[in-house]
Amino acid sequence: MNNYFELQIKINPDIEDIVSEFCFEMLPCEGVVLAEEAYKDLEMISTTEGTLKVFLTEEPKNLSDILKQERELLKSRGLSDEELGSWEYVISNKPNEDWSKKWKEKWDITRVTDKIVIVPDWLDYSPKADEVVIRLEPGCAFGTGTHQTTQLCMKAVEKYMQKDAKVADIGMGSGILAICAKKFGASYAYGCDNDETVIDVAKENATKNNAECSFELNTADKVNEKFDFVLANILHNVLAEIMGDLKNIMNDNAIMVLSGILDEKKPVVLDAIKKYNLHLIEEAHQDQWVALVVKN
Repeated sequence: MNNYFELQIKINPDIEDIVSEFCFEMLPCEGVVLAEEAYKDLEMISTTEGTLKVFLTEEPKNLSDILKQERELLKSRGLSDEELGSWEYVISNKPNEDWSKKWKEKWDITRVTDKIVIVPDWLDYSPKADEVVIRLEPGCAFGTGTHQTTQLCMKAVEKYMQKDAKVADIGMGSGILAICAKKFGASYAYGCDNDETVIDVAKENATKNNAECSFELNTADKVNEKFDFVLANILHNVLAEIMGDLKNIMNDNAIMVLSGILDEKKPVVLDAIKKYNLHLIEEAHQDQWVALVVKN
């Protein structure tokens, strides 16, 4: 069997989902490992937190340029050097150890709440009667269920979404939030993203979860429907830029969940909420991440 290449990138662990998504889109990537920990006598003796391991089928000729361009793009969207990490990297040729399975070993079942469970597609799981189980292949697109912002949004779906609500997931990535809404009784779940590579992924995820969702390549300003419940898990500066478009797709008294927000960037989004006369009803935190729940 052919060898593979292991790319190790120094990043801020807070943006591991964002960088993972980029690797799947821009590199010949077949899997990622976000962090590995070693224990002895029940004590952690080492960790790779802050190093993203990326498994590649071949070595990109212009890897340095690709990483530099993507890092600059994220900086232009408002992330600082500290928030990004250094992005120093090393790449090495590795003998094939069935690496296509190796990265999967690091994923496990994620329990978001007492009711919501995310299960990697290759693992067996017997749900309890009242559990909402979502099956995904982690790493295929942004929204694996492990990131704090995704979990904050799912918790808000469980807490605030009314059954039979008409739901929109703007920037849906893997489709996990629309799927979650559908499993909690949404009458209609719509998702859009400006990245065409995730559309088929989201559709496949919906199919494997028996969740009827409508996904398309689109942006909030071009959506011609109104919804009872809106989800937008995007970077803080993008949320601020499109807040007016998001409000325009909300029905009267609709609820919207905004996440993808680092705590120190929260004022940017709060200012936009105030500008468009939306009413804050909850500010939820998980680690250094924030979700803002607002009402029209």
